[in-house]
Amino acid sequence: MTYRKLFNYVCVARPDVSVLKWKDNVFLSVPLVLGVRNVFTNSSEGNAGFKPAKVAVVTKTTRCEFEQQRYRYSGLSEQDLKQLLAMKGSSYSGLLERHSIHTKNVEHIVDSLRKEGIEVRLVKRGEYNEEIVQWADAIVSAGGDGTMLLVASKVMDRFKPVVGVNTDPERSEGHLCLPVRYTSSFPEALQKLQRGEFRWQWRHRSRIYLEGTGINLTPVDLHEQQMSLEQHSKAHRISMNSSHKSGETSGPHLLPVRALNEVFIGESLSSRASYYEISVDDGPWEKQKSSGVNVCTGTGSKAWSCNINKLAFQAVEDVLKIGNKLARLNLTLDKEQIEKVTEEYNESLVFNPEEPKMLFSVREPIVNRVFSSSRQRGFTTKVCVRSRCWDACMVVDGGTSFEFNDGALATIQMNEDDALLTVVLE
Repeated sequence: MTYRKLFNYVCVARPDVSVLKWKDNVFLSVPLVLGVRNVFTNSSEGNAGFKPAKVAVVTKTTRCEFEQQRYRYSGLSEQDLKQLLAMKGSSYSGLLERHSIHTKNVEHIVDSLRKEGIEVRLVKRGEYNEEIVQWADAIVSAGGDGTMLLVASKVMDRFKPVVGVNTDPERSEGHLCLPVRYTSSFPEALQKLQRGEFRWQWRHRSRIYLEGTGINLTPVDLHEQQMSLEQHSKAHRISMNSSHKSGETSGPHLLPVRALNEVFIGESLSSRASYYEISVDDGPWEKQKSSGVNVCTGTGSKAWSCNINKLAFQAVEDVLKIGNKLARLNLTLDKEQIEKVTEEYNESLVFNPEEPKMLFSVREPIVNRVFSSSRQRGFTTKVCVRSRCWDACMVVDGGTSFEFNDGALATIQMNEDDALLTVVLE
């Protein structure tokens, strides 16, 4: 059979039309859903491409902008700000330089899009809202992974593409963004999109249902606010007074956010143990105390979750030495072997963003005659957590916080309708 490539591109299509999809040596009938069409072409044929008519470019807030906004209300002059930053060990000129690099790259993205005849709206992340999402055919996140997470949080349409561009590759890793070479050569990326030289990737996300007594459905946005613990708690108390009264039973409510990376549940004060009950895949409930619970997607398995669970070279070396001694083996444990074991274990913690599963991790569980932790981590499709905490929160992708105190019950699971459409360019 002739070698075939599958190119997906966004267009207007009738939802009642079906196409044949080649999978595992069988043609399957797949419905065409509004907004996405599946196109099969031989490698020698012209490739189908994607060219949106309207694109929203959402830009991050640079550290320079943040500091200027932070002290503007205090009436500080530019010279005062320079001196204050110097006292904190930061360089004002250095912040200006990074800001200039980011701004230049954003202008490059916008100019490249407009040269292709695409209508563009440039939006600061603080101005980004559902109206912008509805207007755009596609959204470009101009910043780093944090900006990408913010952009993704408001996209509920699984057929609306989101493309991340790292606007400061020297200071930002940009796991969720295009390869860094496209930062300075964005027209090349556009050409590849138009020629179909890319792959669509649906990144699965988690949805959250919240129910129980005295729950608070009003989120606190952490993206633009560097809050102290007191400010964070106060923001929750204010929203609590305007929503549900203590003692009311409510839910379950589907929260208006989706987790692309992870959901974290724990006490706001990190030195205080988190007390809760947990059930995995509708299994038995288990009382636990720990430093919190992290539930990540395949996308988030490369982020915080990996750092929670990964082993260091020294730990692996010590364990192998003990095993060698107890088993009375005479294995030679050289550096290369230990590094290989360490690398293979850590790689096992990472899984494909397109896999419809999650990885839960219990951070630093307390195990004694009262509390247990039968599974410290594991793959799952559903996690339920009932709070017994004093001043806890549930944070989605590090940017949206919900109060999660005694009596609240959260159910975290996946639904294919929540998947985020992104592109993969080589």
